[in-house]
Amino acid sequence: MDHPAPSRRRVWALVVVCLGMFMNALDSSIVNVALPDIQRDLHFSQSSLIWVVDAFLITFGSFLLMAGRLGDLIGRKKVFLGGIALFTVSSALCGLATGQAMLIAGRFVQGAGGALSASVIIAIIVTEFPDPGERARAMSAYIFVTVTGAALGLLVGGVLTQALSWHWIFFINVPIGIVTFLLGQRLIDENEGLGIRRGVDVTGSLLVTVALMLGIYAIIEATEYGWVSAHTLGFGAAAIVLLAVFFVLESRLANPIMPLRILRTRTLLNSSIVRGLLASGAFTTFFLGALYFENVLGYSPIRTGLAFLPISVVMGALSSGITARLVGRFGNKRVLVPGMVSALAGLLLLTTVGPDTDYVALVLPAFVLIGLGAGTAFMPLLSIAMADVPSADAGLGSGVVNVSMQMASALGLAVLGTIAADHTKALEAAGQATPDALSGGYRLAFLIGAILVAVGTVVAVVLLHGDPPESLDRAALREIEVMNAGEPMAT
Repeated sequence: MDHPAPSRRRVWALVVVCLGMFMNALDSSIVNVALPDIQRDLHFSQSSLIWVVDAFLITFGSFLLMAGRLGDLIGRKKVFLGGIALFTVSSALCGLATGQAMLIAGRFVQGAGGALSASVIIAIIVTEFPDPGERARAMSAYIFVTVTGAALGLLVGGVLTQALSWHWIFFINVPIGIVTFLLGQRLIDENEGLGIRRGVDVTGSLLVTVALMLGIYAIIEATEYGWVSAHTLGFGAAAIVLLAVFFVLESRLANPIMPLRILRTRTLLNSSIVRGLLASGAFTTFFLGALYFENVLGYSPIRTGLAFLPISVVMGALSSGITARLVGRFGNKRVLVPGMVSALAGLLLLTTVGPDTDYVALVLPAFVLIGLGAGTAFMPLLSIAMADVPSADAGLGSGVVNVSMQMASALGLAVLGTIAADHTKALEAAGQATPDALSGGYRLAFLIGAILVAVGTVVAVVLLHGDPPESLDRAALREIEVMNAGEPMAT
């Protein structure tokens, strides 16, 4: 079968990879709105419900670096299509789930599929559009689709859950995935891979995955066994041992997924710490907020989706180029620190929620502040992270930043979600009504999230340097903006 004319084929190839990213972005937010219905239908406890989100984050983060390397070795088209196929099949598995284990297993596989497809999309766009002008337009389309997908997920998730059932938030991926796979087979050109003989660090990816699973399992089950029980400490110690083995392995392999030399770049390491603290505090809002809206305020799924829209809309507006222009005028640090403070203020507002809270008076301003904070902080953090990374390690550096955020979000959600569940139990045992006890648990989690962001702000002020505005290249800022938009929200 003949290809269409080259220019036309490239445009359609862009449509295909954008469909793949749209599916990832949609999934990053669509699940949150359905969490209360999933909890009731499959009888999840509040702490075990964390796995529905964390299962995806763990495998997405763990396999992201390996997936990018695999694209270089065997061909990006193969990796992209393999990821789309895996994501589509696992979405059907999630939609068919009739029990907790089946849903969580499907989410683990979804994360791996998402990592495979997302890891090579930017590289495919760069290859397909060598002309700088065409590439800029293609990247703008990619950013638009990413932001739109995350925002639409909130509404689509609410509509599907309320009109049909939560199962359909996963089934919706199936037709999109099939169309993307079939079009991708025909329209995406394959790059010549370096060959699998160069080696893929599968063991490293598996070690990180299992270590994170054990650590999060220890945290979540602490509600049942206690924080200092042999069960919790034993699984926690096993996670630490596996992480230590991972670092030893990475220091000895010829082609590790994370060459340890990259950690000697102080700006990369310090900004990743700040980014992880911000993500842990700010993005846990989606998980806890959905439970608060539906379990305490009695919102419907559609109303819950609408309630979250201010965060996505503000972040989307800022990603349209506003943050890049602010950074170009004032410099990274002068944009970053006010952004962190804004997110901190939003979380502090949420520490006052209760059964009688008025959305417009309190929650809406909090969400706008969090959206402003995340929308203005993440891009300069990525810019600072990449400032001192050698050009030969640019792909690795951006991957490390992305992975660190996914891992931190997974751990942060496990810790804050478990603390909220523990505190709710304690308040109910003390005689408080369920809505008041739930609100008390969420307030404590929001407070700890605010503390994490406050610590991140201090680290940013003390350890991160600020580039003078005149030293920041506009083209480089645009490239950073594209990489930042391509990271699925850690929700």
